[in-house]
Order: sequence, then C-alpha cells, then structure tokens
Amino acid sequence: MAYYYLKAVHIIFVVTWFAGLFYMPRLFIYNVEANEQPQPAQDLLHRQFTKMMKPLWYGITWPSAIITLIMGLSVLLKGGWIQILFKPEGFWLLLKLILVLLLYAYHYSLHRIFKQQTAGIYKYTSDQLRMWNEVATIFLVAIVMLVVVKKEISVIWGLVGMLLLIFILMLAIRIYKRIRNKGK
Repeated sequence: MAYYYLKAVHIIFVVTWFAGLFYMPRLFIYNVEANEQPQPAQDLLHRQFTKMMKPLWYGITWPSAIITLIMGLSVLLKGGWIQILFKPEGFWLLLKLILVLLLYAYHYSLHRIFKQQTAGIYKYTSDQLRMWNEVATIFLVAIVMLVVVKKEISVIWGLVGMLLLIFILMLAIRIYKRIRNKGK
C-alpha cells in the first residue's frame, strides 16, 4: 500500500518539476527579448522577469526536482525494481534512469542560465533558448514512452520516433521564427 502512495507523490512532483522546466526557459526568452526594448522599459522588464523567475525556480522547480529524486529512489527500492535493473527485462528501466540523469544535467544547465540572467548576463539569444526550451519536451516524451511501453518498445523505433520528434520541434521553431520576423 505504501508503495502506491510513494509512486503517486513521485508522479505529482515529476509533473510540478516539468512545469518549472517548461516555464523557466520561456522566462529566459522573454528576459533576453527585453534587451530589445528602450530604457526604462528594459530595466523594468528585467526586474519583473527576475521577480517571476526566483520563486518559480527556488519555490517550485528545485524542490520538485529534489522530491522527485527522493520519491523515485523510494519507488525503485520499495517496488523491487532494483532487482531487474541489469537484467534484460529491466533494460527499459536502465534507459529511463540514464535519461533521468541527463534530465538532471539539463536542470543544472537551466540553473546556470538562471544565475547568469539574474546577474544581468545574457549569453544566449532568444532563438538558442527556444531550442533549449524543447529539450524538456524530448525528455518527457522519451521517459513516459519507456515507463508506459516498458520492454515492448523497440530501441530502433524509439530512436526513429525521437529523431522525428526533434525534427518536428526544430521545424516548428523555424516556422515560428519566420512568422515572427515577418511581423517585425
């Protein structure tokens, strides 16, 4: 019984963590685009976006990432999943855990951008940040597919699907950029 509560809490905090991972890069993009505005609007926008980023990052995204990790490890141990991790039937779980580690690396990369932007350093263009924003989508799709489909998923078809998703996302970003440039 306790296992299902742990699993439910884990899923809840995965959702809230992803909410932060999806919204934070959008705020980065808006913050960078504020540089295109004249003064004093530019300073006002930077202050406003920084004010929005801090509680999102420290109040939702980081705590959710930490609770997701704790609950995920609890589910892994309490559910006996650790026993199949290095067996053929646990290949999906091993892949999922590798993707989760990469997701935490992505989270840390967002933390670095957050620290830069709150210090007034803007190293990336809004277009670069738009592409970086889609990384969370790729992780979400890959991890959910592995968890739901488990061992039924074909590695080759999974990779083909991921490449197709990446292509579609990049195409959407390019189309958006063209539409946006026409408006200017």
